[in-house]
Amino acid sequence: MTEPAPQQPIKVRMKVGNVEFEIEGTIDQCNEAVGKFLATVTEKLRETPLMTEREAAPPRAETCKAIIQRLWEEGWFSTARGLGEVHSEMARRGFHYDRTAVAHSLIDLVKDGILTREGRPRRYQYTQKRPASTPR
Repeated sequence: MTEPAPQQPIKVRMKVGNVEFEIEGTIDQCNEAVGKFLATVTEKLRETPLMTEREAAPPRAETCKAIIQRLWEEGWFSTARGLGEVHSEMARRGFHYDRTAVAHSLIDLVKDGILTREGRPRRYQYTQKRPASTPR
């Protein structure tokens, strides 16, 4: 009678998702360990939802004028504000528009009767002409 030849040890390295593992042993031992591991991972994946739904981000104003109008609706212009203050407040809230775009939008809102402008050129102060809740 002949003895079966001893099995050579092998190394198996696997990566499933963000889990990586390495097994060393005989072919039979590695087969068994990999089978158990894959069965466990498959079972866990079935139990765990793959993607969770995120809350939708609140809609953001798209135009410079709309952002300034939102400031007005919040009553931010109840005290006089200069161009620099308006520009800084918009930047603080995450809206980075060119100063000239902000200046043009402020002029548009003055023409629309929402804001009023006082002072001299390059030093104008903008205040609300009427509260946001009052109809025209």
